Amino acid sequence: MRCRLSPFHQRHAGIAPIIEVFDGAQAPLSFWIRRTFAGLRFLHQALVNSALTTSGLRSAPAFSQREFRDALGQFATGVTIITARGPEGQPVGTTVSSFNALSLHPSLVLWSLGLGAKSLPIFKNCSHYAIHVLAASQKPLAELFALKGADRFSHTAHHDSVHGVPLLDECTAVFECRNRNHHEEGDHLIFIGEVEHCEHHRERPPLLYHAGHMHTGGLMG
Repeated sequence: MRCRLSPFHQRHAGIAPIIEVFDGAQAPLSFWIRRTFAGLRFLHQALVNSALTTSGLRSAPAFSQREFRDALGQFATGVTIITARGPEGQPVGTTVSSFNALSLHPSLVLWSLGLGAKSLPIFKNCSHYAIHVLAASQKPLAELFALKGADRFSHTAHHDSVHGVPLLDECTAVFECRNRNHHEEGDHLIFIGEVEHCEHHRERPPLLYHAGHMHTGGLMG
């Protein structure tokens, strides 16, 4: 009985050789089992090496975290305050600029909150929350709700929604949302809200956020 290396393994040096039998000799079943497992081991190692290479490429960005933040800051946004009510009835709220539209049918919006935020468990587990798009005149309110440990509601004009969510007065737009879904990605939790009610007031110009600063000049043009 003569034997030779598989052409596949002739092309891939370093791989344990697999023997192919020919000249009419029939290999035993154990031979074909060993051959199959050798191929599977090779495939598994190739996939692992590919994953490690890709991971290595992703872990070495060609920019600093400061450069990334500064680049993101060039995207001007509005400013929102998200409010909800905790399981013991306590109101919570936080200033957020990571708000965006997601879908018209159904009516969905999204926003995100850092995993280290103290209010994260309440927002994650509540059934409803409200997203307030702030007017230019509400810059002090945005700063108040961005402060840690601040008394945010005692001197803030608000009323409750049908679900008991605090609704702030005098905003340029308000979205009352069902807490439809959330997804952890990186160092933030992404929330997807299904809008059950919304209102807006065009006569109130929005508060804007750009390059790390809030701007009350409104829209130009």
